[in-house]
Amino acid sequence: MIDLAEDAPSNPLLRLGAQPIALTAAALLLLIAGVTSIAIWRAYTGSAPETDRVVASRQLQARTAQASEQLFEKTKGLEATQQESIDQLQVVQDQLQTVKRLLAFQQADTKRLSEQVATLNESIDGLRQSFASVRTTEVETPSVTRRKPVRQRVHASARKRSRG
Repeated sequence: MIDLAEDAPSNPLLRLGAQPIALTAAALLLLIAGVTSIAIWRAYTGSAPETDRVVASRQLQARTAQASEQLFEKTKGLEATQQESIDQLQVVQDQLQTVKRLLAFQQADTKRLSEQVATLNESIDGLRQSFASVRTTEVETPSVTRRKPVRQRVHASARKRSRG
């Protein structure tokens, strides 16, 4: 029998011989080909994904800042509108209070005038009654000599002068 173990070299690197160098060279060539193809693809398309991402993120930041600024401006506008509404409401409330005070004053004045009118009506009724009672006493007690009223006397004397 032949002993094959004795014929093979004892160093494993020597046993593989030139194969590891060939594998390393093939791997290196594949790596160089891959990097070259990526570089050619980027040069051909004219864009790099990293720069596209940076540009896209900057655009997104700019849009976000612009939207934030618009939101801030709208918020300021709403605050101003709200303050104007509050001011107008305060003016309306003040006017309402003034109208209420004027109405209360007018009602009190109307009540006072109504009381005065009622008092005057009572006075007039009293005067009518006293006048009526004076007339009835004149009718009941006829006077012996009734004089003509002053106007009639003046007219009568003027007639006599014109005739005479």
